[in-house]
Amino acid sequence: MAMNDIQSTEARPYGAFAPQGLVARIINWTRGAPDSYLGRKFAYALRRIGLSSLAGQPVDIEALGVQMRLYPDGNVCEKRVLFTPQYFDRFERELLTGRARQREGFRFIDIGSNIGAYSLCVAAAAGPGARILAVEPQPEIFSRLTFNIAQNPFGSVKAIACALADKPGELTLFLDPSNRGESSVRILRSSTGSTVRVPATTLLALMENEGYDRLDAVKLDVEGAEDLILEPFLRDAPEALWPELIIIEDSRNRWQSDLIALLTASGYVLTAQTRLNLIFERKRG
Repeated sequence: MAMNDIQSTEARPYGAFAPQGLVARIINWTRGAPDSYLGRKFAYALRRIGLSSLAGQPVDIEALGVQMRLYPDGNVCEKRVLFTPQYFDRFERELLTGRARQREGFRFIDIGSNIGAYSLCVAAAAGPGARILAVEPQPEIFSRLTFNIAQNPFGSVKAIACALADKPGELTLFLDPSNRGESSVRILRSSTGSTVRVPATTLLALMENEGYDRLDAVKLDVEGAEDLILEPFLRDAPEALWPELIIIEDSRNRWQSDLIALLTASGYVLTAQTRLNLIFERKRG
């Protein structure tokens, strides 16, 4: 969907794209599918029918305990959250929301926030004193992110329109037309994508600019550029700013350094591994 089309749909109030008819029934069926081999096969088959029926239109709906406008065509994240939120990074979400409920003033940075699923899910669990940064460099997706934040009453989520990297400046972001969530500052395997120039900063500079004196958790999903963010942060940031919990997309085949070894040497322990992510934890001294 082109940017002017996104802007025209965002001008319409939440609820204008509530699911109707067959699409509404398909969403109910896919969301009720059990987490089993046959359940997933059933849900994914119905999801394809639902996507075809939508013909590129967005859907206004509650998912993961928050209100969102989702554009499932061309973004795998939005497709998963719309049709099968029960399968969407369940372990990671439960871990984060559990921590958010336990700690007053929870501090969380969502790097590669996409349309805000993680950020808003954590905000729904955290108290009003939480501070959450949703970092998303892609202009079209950032517009969707800010719309979704505005539909919820939390007041604890701030959207940041930039990329994170090893130095401040401006970077080329490579866009994947088939899945906007796959966009990266690292060159994509797809030969059909386009590029856009975006502002960039470092994780440490971001925290300093936002006045963060600690970080409870961070999630990084930046399609192979996670090492570009974490290496300089662990080198330059005081340990008091290091997060207790790191959820990082498992992109070992794209990292240019041994990020797992660096995290281990920095006192982090790999406590869990899911289908898509690695979970590291470190106790504060």
